[in-house]
Amino acid sequence: MSRAGCMAVDPLIELHDVNKYFGELHVLQDINLTVGKGEVVVVIGPSGSGKSTLCRTVNRLETIESGTIRLDGQPVPDEGKALAKLRAEVGMVFQSFNLFAHKTVLQNVSLAQVKVRGRKKDEADRHSRELLDRVGLADQALKYPAQLSGGQQQRVAIARALAMNPKALLFDEPTSALDPEMINEVLEVMQQLARDGMTMVVVTHEMGFARSAANRVVFMADGRIIEDRTPEEFFTNPRTERAKDFLSKILKH
Repeated sequence: MSRAGCMAVDPLIELHDVNKYFGELHVLQDINLTVGKGEVVVVIGPSGSGKSTLCRTVNRLETIESGTIRLDGQPVPDEGKALAKLRAEVGMVFQSFNLFAHKTVLQNVSLAQVKVRGRKKDEADRHSRELLDRVGLADQALKYPAQLSGGQQQRVAIARALAMNPKALLFDEPTSALDPEMINEVLEVMQQLARDGMTMVVVTHEMGFARSAANRVVFMADGRIIEDRTPEEFFTNPRTERAKDFLSKILKH
């Protein structure tokens, strides 16, 4: 079922005239994007279009040359404690799971709760177990990441991001490093988060997820947002030749 009908009007993430360069390369060009509370925005486009860079600017993993980024009405700080606090409010799930190999699954999910949120260990562990249950891994809490499949490790990474009680979650191609048979178990968790009303920005090549879970599909090419529409509109009637060309290649597979 598409969620396009439940468009939120209360903005949580706002990018206004954002520009980003890597040397001479203009990777984000005058980006304007608003993500409402409870909205799921899926960002798609060809390789090198700026999708991942866009995702990473929201919590300042990438700095910007010009423009403004606001979270819940507040400008995203440049550095220091204020930035660390913001990063606790915006969870990030990467292609590579970035789990600590020498810590158990439970320790991985609890660590930042204790260090950043200041929770007591018992409280953090209890919260972690609830989240591991939510992502279908309650029985894996005492294992180490190397003992898990890639799909399981990515679900631990999602639980770890959720553990901070974030206002929004950013996903940077969360299934691209996974074997095909593991992709669905991760997408199912993400689908459930969407149904639960989590605000999400998802960079992905999974068109089925974009169709079923997104409120809006943002199509990027050459560092620009080319289309920003409901999944139904975008997939059935793309407006631009770039989008038509992209979809003709993607949907053949």
